Amino acid sequence: MDWCHYRFRSVWNLPARPAEVYAVLERAEEYPLWWRQVREVTPLDDRSGLARFRSMLPYDLVVTARQRRRDPVARILEIAMSGDLDGWARWTLTAVGGGTRALYEQEVDVRRPLMRRLAVPGRPVFLLNHALMMRAGRRGLLTYLDTV
Repeated sequence: MDWCHYRFRSVWNLPARPAEVYAVLERAEEYPLWWRQVREVTPLDDRSGLARFRSMLPYDLVVTARQRRRDPVARILEIAMSGDLDGWARWTLTAVGGGTRALYEQEVDVRRPLMRRLAVPGRPVFLLNHALMMRAGRRGLLTYLDTV
């Protein structure tokens, strides 16, 4: 097992229509407005940006995100990441009833040296950290969708 490799999958059921959710999720530079663990997103050009994350652990993760897929018809947003995390992340939105099922998938290798050194003993904590970040993101998005 590669202790520095992670696969994540989260499902958010949201009461808003897929087009509304997609419109919010495609504006990554606005994530810090509703997702407190996304501390900063700085556009580098029209297809990439620098993002800084921090959840419950006392360090930031910094990645360069590059758009791989932006498809409003299929409602898919996908990025490639490099930096403290190398890999990809994808949102896939589907209509469910009067709302949206937002599937978040991520597959990354940790490159941050401290996290690599702590890979085995720290893995449960890193997984919990990610789960808490995703839970907070869902709550933040629900609140934000009520205001837009």
